[in-house]
Amino acid sequence: MILQQNITQAFQSPIVRGLLLLIAIGLLYVLWREVRKIPANLFTLMATAFVDMLGLLMIIPLLPFYVKTLGGSGVKIMGIHFGIGIISGFIIAAFTFAQLLSAPMWGRFSDRVGRRPILLIALGASAVAYLIFGFAHSLILLFLSRIVQGAGGGTVGVIQAYVADSTAPQDRARALGWLSATTNLGVTLGPVLGSFAITLGKYDLLPGPSTLHMGHAAPGIIAAALCLLNMAFVARYLNESRELTEHATGDVRRTSREATWHVVSHSSEPSSRLIWIYAISMGAYQGSFSVLALFLNARFQVTEQTIGYFFMYVGSISVFARVLLLGRMVDWLGEAKLSRLGLVLLAAGVLGMPLSRNLATLAVASALIPLGTAFTFPCVTALLSRVIAARERGLYMGVQQTYGGVARVVAPLFFGWAFDSLGVSSPYFFASAIILATVLLGLGLDQYAKQELPAPQQAPVPGD
Repeated sequence: MILQQNITQAFQSPIVRGLLLLIAIGLLYVLWREVRKIPANLFTLMATAFVDMLGLLMIIPLLPFYVKTLGGSGVKIMGIHFGIGIISGFIIAAFTFAQLLSAPMWGRFSDRVGRRPILLIALGASAVAYLIFGFAHSLILLFLSRIVQGAGGGTVGVIQAYVADSTAPQDRARALGWLSATTNLGVTLGPVLGSFAITLGKYDLLPGPSTLHMGHAAPGIIAAALCLLNMAFVARYLNESRELTEHATGDVRRTSREATWHVVSHSSEPSSRLIWIYAISMGAYQGSFSVLALFLNARFQVTEQTIGYFFMYVGSISVFARVLLLGRMVDWLGEAKLSRLGLVLLAAGVLGMPLSRNLATLAVASALIPLGTAFTFPCVTALLSRVIAARERGLYMGVQQTYGGVARVVAPLFFGWAFDSLGVSSPYFFASAIILATVLLGLGLDQYAKQELPAPQQAPVPGD
């Protein structure tokens, strides 16, 4: 108990807060220095991804409050009462479900018609979804907004394919790291902008006797405006990348369903193994983090007032690792070895969480987690871009996101059950073992870290 109280007091200490402020200042300096090295086309894509994530994270934290306002104490459907908690769960899951279904489809379309038009369509769908969200006066409309948002938001694979199209194979992990660092910044700033939008909605925007209040629609309106600005930015500055890697048009192309099933039916192939590594480790990592607040509260008495510092610390290391370390580590070890090192670091960090007994050991353990994710996921995706044909790059990037999304849906349910039934530390022991086991799937992939496979070897026809 004394140790727990000391950790809580340490989070509130001016010294600790000062150190975190220094980390933030250092992060901004590193980003400013590294931004100058980023190629123009990649910087344009990063700006697009940042604004897109900024708009999304404006909305996500506000959803439960909108559900509560529109749903009251809950609703009855066919005589069954659904409370606000389960309704919020369904509405949030609607986004994920629609995204899972749409990701391979968007990827396949981008392989056929190009990355740029698909991104424009997705941004347009997001703008419509945000407006529906802003002006929703019923739970049905709120649910619809998340379906539209999810269907238009299955483009992470398209963006990753764009990066793979636009960069040399040896630079892809570094470029994907830059991209994920940018989206992390959007995750950090989005909720702040959402809170500002709520405040702005209360003010009269017209001088004089006339009045104009955006009210509770303000976050949706501002997010939609960001999407429209993003569309104009993409239309003006983002060049098409697919034509840089166009192959023969007579090649057989898989459908989204065939590609998704191919991962299961041909699990030993390099592309399938990489997708399994991504999905399993991502699910275990994010599943354990789904009970993180409960774990820190139970073990270290971290509260809602102090947990923000924890995420700031982890997020800062994550961005530092992606921007400053990832490229150098790839040059030294290569994607295959670095991805295995990342999995080991991630497993060690997750395992270290329940073994920590004070702030110092907790800080070390939690620092290993963003290092592990920074070294693992960009390298796995970069390797995937090498072992599949360029003509199917968008499709398989989408399939990877689908499997990862399924894992992110299923894993929190299991780890939540383990937390309740087996003890507060059990999710982290399970997650560490699962992540470490995926290292075995990565053995033998080093040969693909050197050069891309010829097209005929990358895309065997279904049933082979």
